[in-house]
Amino acid sequence: MKLNVFKIIAAAVLVSSNFQAQTSVIQKIRSNPKAPFSYAELAVKEGGKWDGDKYIGGTFKNVQELTIPESHTDHSTYIRYEGIGLENNQIGYRLYLDWRNATDIFGKKVNTLVLPEVGQDGFESYHHDAAWGQDILKSGRTIGIGSYGRYDEQNDFVETFKIVKSTAAKVVNEKEQSYAAIEYKGWKTWGDAIDLASKLTIFNRDRFVKVDLNLSNSISGLCTGIVAIKNIPLKQGISKNKKWAYIATYGNQTETKKDDNLGMAVFYPLENFDKYVKTKSTHTVVFKKTKNVFYYFLGAWSLEPNGLKTEEAFYQDLDQKLEILDKNNQL
Repeated sequence: MKLNVFKIIAAAVLVSSNFQAQTSVIQKIRSNPKAPFSYAELAVKEGGKWDGDKYIGGTFKNVQELTIPESHTDHSTYIRYEGIGLENNQIGYRLYLDWRNATDIFGKKVNTLVLPEVGQDGFESYHHDAAWGQDILKSGRTIGIGSYGRYDEQNDFVETFKIVKSTAAKVVNEKEQSYAAIEYKGWKTWGDAIDLASKLTIFNRDRFVKVDLNLSNSISGLCTGIVAIKNIPLKQGISKNKKWAYIATYGNQTETKKDDNLGMAVFYPLENFDKYVKTKSTHTVVFKKTKNVFYYFLGAWSLEPNGLKTEEAFYQDLDQKLEILDKNNQL
């Protein structure tokens, strides 16, 4: 009995410590609003209860680590904006922490910190225009922008994380970068289940996110990509020394119902590249059979303050990054 009480007290101290750490990061960023920043966030409800796969009641509280409950699925209302948030002065992203595992884009109309307030006033509120911006990408049943899955060649679609034994996530905020680390145990697509560890890092500069993937065993079909929006053409680029390449789209492909434009891109190392596939819904980069790989993705919204306002400016930016990757193998 005493041991159980000790465990409860220890857990409460840990939660309090994590909350204070996240609060300190937020306060530090807000105390100097003109300084470049990066921020990673994870918030869940406390004080409510599970009713099947829905979490009823409770209030959101930031945490640094979380093992996803077995009851959790899409639209459970347990995790604020349904996943992990990554943000800097220019853009925000979120990765759904459920079977979809898609990465979405939060377009920002301000260059200050916004994620701590997103989703606080209603589960769907961030889908609507606000002073800070809004969710601008309709990822649907795809991996969104730059997320990861496994390409099923026989059925021509990207398999996500429908069968996973457990998923654990944590967020870390450092001086010049922030990241989310996710461990998927027992991810089964076809054949044997494997473990996958991912790390998504956003920096206090530019719009890109670096993705590192490490698997317990080598597999074929590991992939990333961009949601394919109707009537928006795909463009591809290859670096001078053929070390890196990108796929990208640009156009009126947002949910804002405005005359705005969005550019999306994925940069990938050609040494790991197997093939490009256009499925019904996704521009897909499929990697060779591998145990680990890293790549970058980015979004650029035309309504972003001092952002890339034209298609020409967007592709100039991509080509400059491609040149950097060709020389340095990193951004």
